[in-house]
Amino acid sequence: MVQAGTGSFDCGFASRREANSSLRMTTYFKCSYMGKVRSEIDDAAREFIAKQKIFFVASAPLSAEGHVNVSPKGLDTFRILGPTTVAYLDFNGSGVETIAHLKENGRIVLMFCAFQGPPDIFRLYGHGRVIEAQEAEFAELSAYFVDCENARSVIVVEIERVQDSCGYGVPLFQYEGERTQLQAWARKRGAAGLKEYRAEKNRKSIDGLAGVRE
Repeated sequence: MVQAGTGSFDCGFASRREANSSLRMTTYFKCSYMGKVRSEIDDAAREFIAKQKIFFVASAPLSAEGHVNVSPKGLDTFRILGPTTVAYLDFNGSGVETIAHLKENGRIVLMFCAFQGPPDIFRLYGHGRVIEAQEAEFAELSAYFVDCENARSVIVVEIERVQDSCGYGVPLFQYEGERTQLQAWARKRGAAGLKEYRAEKNRKSIDGLAGVRE
């Protein structure tokens, strides 16, 4: 039994020295990383985000019975437009949950985490809006992106809170490259085929909320 502060514990240590060493290491991992809350995207957040090859988008309907959604995003689709404004390309796909949730309530959070290098996680909390491909603003926003051929919308998010935290529990992965299947699928379908696909798959969310218009 080893005394530690006001409590005691038995961890099978052979000596008090070993126990104290373990306590110092535990305290280090618990307290060495202090997350920071920001009101905007500063240089540290911008630099970290620019290095990531993938980010995650989470949203939810207002109904407690509705389905919370999280989606992975890649393919160089994210842009920082200003200290409190970001945007990302939303490609054609079978789901329309994020679009439907934003149209209903606007709430969204984007998460970037490091799979290589120092462990870190950044979350961007805010409210988003959907600019569909047929809207005039879409043409203006598309100038920020390299390839909008398969985009059905641009999601613009006004950031209210930026928070980082440790990524100690995130595994290390090696980036190998981007997948090509999504863009190849879109080119094969063509503009008319994609419009039919959206009409079939993207008009309503799984909870029945309004999705894309066209």
